[in-house]
This record gives sequence, C-alpha cells and structure tokens, in this order.
Amino acid sequence: MSFSETVFLFVLALVIFGPKKLPEIARQLGKYMGEFRRASNEFKAQIEQEISHLDLEDRRKAALANQAATASPPAGTANRSSLTTLPPPAAPVELAAEPAVEPATDSAVNSAPNPESSSTSSATPAAPPASQESHA
Repeated sequence: MSFSETVFLFVLALVIFGPKKLPEIARQLGKYMGEFRRASNEFKAQIEQEISHLDLEDRRKAALANQAATASPPAGTANRSSLTTLPPPAAPVELAAEPAVEPATDSAVNSAPNPESSSTSSATPAAPPASQESHA
C-alpha cells in the first residue's frame, strides 16, 4: 500500500466516522492488532518448541540405534572380516607377586628342574623381593 492510498483511506474514514469517533476507533483497532500479534507470536513459539522437541526425540532415537548397531550387528550379518577387527580381550591382571627365590628344603627337589621356573627364568630376569615396609 502506497502513501497516497493510506492518506486516501484516512480521509475517507474521517468523513465516514467523523473527527470525534476516529481516535476511539483507531485505539480499538490498535488494541486488536496488538492482541493478534501476541497470539500469533505465541502460536509460532509453541510450534517451534514442538518441532525442536520432535527433533530432539529423533536425535535420541538415532543415537540409540547407532549404539545398538555398533554394539552388536544384527543376526546373520556378521562375517569373518568384522570378527577379526575386534580387539582381543584384555588379559587378567595378577595382583599377587611370586617370591623370587624359593627356600631350599630338599636337595633332590632343588636339583630337579622346575618346568615353571625354567621357562620364566630364561625369558626374564627375576625381580628382587619387595620389602614389607614399602607395602605398609
């Protein structure tokens, strides 16, 4: 709407309603337009809130689906290449330390080779025994 059309409508309203009624009508029209704007803004905000809520739910569902897909493949889809790419399970950690030197009790026992000690002693040198004071 151009400026000349607005002036024409204002003059026409002035002639129809008169100078006493025109300010009252303008106030009412402004009040109704303000209420309409507030209602439309609330409606827009509510629609945007619902859309963001739905997007958030979709993202959660997609994340859960990704976790389920990466955790275990569906039945019948596993092949050898997917099984070989998995890392091996971690070895259990032993907390108890073995004594470095066993006390000699029998000469026959000491002279006989111990298969457990011969394999470990040739591979790695024995660690010195830990003192009890350092563990306390």
